[in-house]
Amino acid sequence: MSLHPVIERVTARIAERSRDLRDDYLARMDALRTRNPARARLSCGNLAHGFAAAGADKPLLRAARGGNIGIVTAYNDMLSAHQPMEHYPALIRAAARNAGGAAQVAGGVPAMCDGVTQGRDGMELSLFSRDTIALATAVSLSHDMFDAALLLGVCDKIVPGLLIGALSFGHLPVLFVPAGPMTSGLPNKEKAAVRQRYADGKASREELLEAEAKSYHGPGTCTFYGTANSNQMLLEVMGLMLPGAAFVNPGTPLRDALTVAATEQALKITALGEHYTPLAKTLDEKAIVNAMVGLAATGGSTNHAIHLVAVARAAGLRIDWDDLDELSRATPLIARIYPNGGADVNHFQAAGGLGFAIRELLDAGLLHADIHCVHGGDLRAQAQEPDQIDLKLRWRAPLVASLDDSVLRTVAAPFDSEGGLRRLSGNLGRAVVKVSAVAPEHRSIEAPARIFDSQDALLDAFKAGQLDGDFVAVVRAQGPRANGMPELHKLTPTLGVLQDRGQHVALLTDGRMSGASGKVLAAIHVVPEAIAGGALALLRDGDRIAIDAEAGALDVLVDAATLAAREPVRFDLAPNHHGLGRELFGVMRQAAGTAEQGACSLFVEG
Repeated sequence: MSLHPVIERVTARIAERSRDLRDDYLARMDALRTRNPARARLSCGNLAHGFAAAGADKPLLRAARGGNIGIVTAYNDMLSAHQPMEHYPALIRAAARNAGGAAQVAGGVPAMCDGVTQGRDGMELSLFSRDTIALATAVSLSHDMFDAALLLGVCDKIVPGLLIGALSFGHLPVLFVPAGPMTSGLPNKEKAAVRQRYADGKASREELLEAEAKSYHGPGTCTFYGTANSNQMLLEVMGLMLPGAAFVNPGTPLRDALTVAATEQALKITALGEHYTPLAKTLDEKAIVNAMVGLAATGGSTNHAIHLVAVARAAGLRIDWDDLDELSRATPLIARIYPNGGADVNHFQAAGGLGFAIRELLDAGLLHADIHCVHGGDLRAQAQEPDQIDLKLRWRAPLVASLDDSVLRTVAAPFDSEGGLRRLSGNLGRAVVKVSAVAPEHRSIEAPARIFDSQDALLDAFKAGQLDGDFVAVVRAQGPRANGMPELHKLTPTLGVLQDRGQHVALLTDGRMSGASGKVLAAIHVVPEAIAGGALALLRDGDRIAIDAEAGALDVLVDAATLAAREPVRFDLAPNHHGLGRELFGVMRQAAGTAEQGACSLFVEG
């Protein structure tokens, strides 16, 4: 199948826009390549420090023969998605030794859980934890002892952070090694219903806690299709993990076999052999376009409208929301996973999973097949499913037909002819909206603004019975420079209650929503943000707001002269800059680019 013309056009546009930046990046990565083990460049004192505690691997490391893998781990035992990684280093070291190499834990990176911090002050550290993880990854690999890297991470900011940091070491082969999703618990629709009843005062706290505990109940990634599971999809369509590795449950023989195979593959593709596959070569403009298409086709997390921009920039590539919008409008929606449907990722996997989805998109010319995947093949080989036969790892072709077309469909018979994300623009700026979970009748609104400067202020108004009629809830001063751009997922049940009562409501904010953005229209990530000259700071209660996700429009229906004559609101953000470590992130808030630039504090744009 020939490549879809939109995919071809957007890819060419990104390549041309990025030419000088990308050429510079590739030249720098190529200069770092060595055909001898990296540690051979170290002085005797440097090297002795590096293998002093290496135990059985000390002779190999001392002799400077064989590859050495640097493990960067996001393990902690509070995050369910990362708890299974506790024993990965021992497994990886044994597998490397058996394959004639070695492996060392190069370092650990922080890994916070948005599920724990959601709606709390700690959430204001969440986005910048990504940049902190990138820095920690770079520090981990800076010892220059390694010929490849295995990155152990799954969740929201953790995968983008690991990837951004590793791209500074793009001369190394890099594979991601996931933990897989927890087994299915309380169905997501039942959990959401209890949350909404609690918001409406019709369920007790104990009932809510019981529902949450039955949903998030064991080791592994949360099973809804939020940012964490969107991460895993993106890594597969970019060719950065072994085929079909994303959604194999933890604690299974197959999960361990995939971890062993990732270790063996990492050693096969170092610069010491004939199959050198550096990260800089794998992650190019074609891989980034694949990621945006995969996001649109599966109704993935809006957080990646920020993260993918930052990841691309780290690889010397420039993308923007116009690229994402154009690709999404050319891509059919072929998956429905909560919050875009009732199924969880285990149901998606059982129906055919990413192997089926990738094959479908390839056959329709919507993905680049000719990317340099870490497994040594192209993207069509990525569509294979892993299995074990007599304890030996094998791959097989994906299913010919979906086993559940309420969860996964073909490109020829999709859930929607267009993908799940849109770019909005108008006199209020530019924004992103996720439409895959929003019913068509709720995808546009014209209503008066109700303005709040925090999500708690909106919740207080709801509890006081003050949110009557149709309205657009404007929650401003939530951008990266204001308070670190926290997710506002706490608002979802409340706005859902109002919508179910028959009110037409929407959210408009320069903040983020969770990867679990749901059924209420939400225009988010607005740029410019309110404290940086954005029009949100000019809005007043009662201004009529028009949001049209289908047309891509975002406007306040106030004439330009009146709007220009208004003084922008001044925000007191001092309370958001202290407590729970927020005072340590002032430099990142000041340095952050806009949401459309990836809200990243790490790059100096010329």
